Amino acid sequence: MSRFLWLAADAPSSLDPAGRGADVIETEMWIQFAVGAFTFLLVIGLLVFVVARRMQRDPSEAHVANEPGAQRWLVLGGIVFPVVALTGLFGISVHDLVTLADPPGQEKVIVEVRGQRWWWNFDYPVEGVRSPNHLVIPVGESVRVRLRARDVIHSFWVPQLSRKIDLLPTEWTTIWMKAERPGRYRGLCAEFCGAQHARMHFVVDAVTPVQYDAWRANAKKNAPEPKTASERRGRAIFESHSCAYCHTIRGTKAAGWVGPDLTHLASRPSLAAGTLPNTRGNLGGWISDPQHVKPGALMPPGRLSGPELQALLDYLTTLR
Repeated sequence: MSRFLWLAADAPSSLDPAGRGADVIETEMWIQFAVGAFTFLLVIGLLVFVVARRMQRDPSEAHVANEPGAQRWLVLGGIVFPVVALTGLFGISVHDLVTLADPPGQEKVIVEVRGQRWWWNFDYPVEGVRSPNHLVIPVGESVRVRLRARDVIHSFWVPQLSRKIDLLPTEWTTIWMKAERPGRYRGLCAEFCGAQHARMHFVVDAVTPVQYDAWRANAKKNAPEPKTASERRGRAIFESHSCAYCHTIRGTKAAGWVGPDLTHLASRPSLAAGTLPNTRGNLGGWISDPQHVKPGALMPPGRLSGPELQALLDYLTTLR
């Protein structure tokens, strides 16, 4: 459990909205809670009132039923109040669904999301950028997110920014997102998708437009050239081992597509789809024995000697 504390320390909640979509959801949640709480207190209050009246009545007195009064309470409490309350809640829900379906302004950023067991791939088709498990968006601008699954059904959810939506293997689904304040937010899969469903997370960085432009410009670049002999040896090890069959590093011979693109691996905040903080030690452990971290993950263990692993880490930690 300790490896997840860095994420759990700031658990995401729809009641702490940082985006327009989450703000709509929070408002409806409080309205629903208020109506439910009022109904509960009303019922409890009437129950206490009835019990108190019965306790004050003299048992020796004959009781004559007040049928008109009882019928009036039945109509008001059993028919009128539920119809009015549920109709009002239904109207609010319809209004909010329409609001969530329409973007607040023209989308200036488009992201295509591919979900698969058990990681996320974020493509920016206009910019020509790919950023696995790390979504970067500009604050104050609408972002159109198109989603599709590669295997089973997944569900995309950033509680503090927007509603959840399913990713289907057969068709694209679409959602919009707009962050109203800078920050780092956690996203997750909200649909059970297999053994590592609970470790299928991603990180959303909402940055200023200037920071977004700088990130985008850097993300378009190829991987930096290695500078030291150890880094050059690490790149050669990556290109000659199984790593290159699954992963891509732009500017090298590695052009795999099964696993995440590693061109800017060192700039990402997490490893293994939000499972581990991106540190040198965690990266070495993940390469050596990924099944220890995520049993069932499709990544095989790295068959490297100690010096080979250190050289590979020297190279990978330069990929910013």
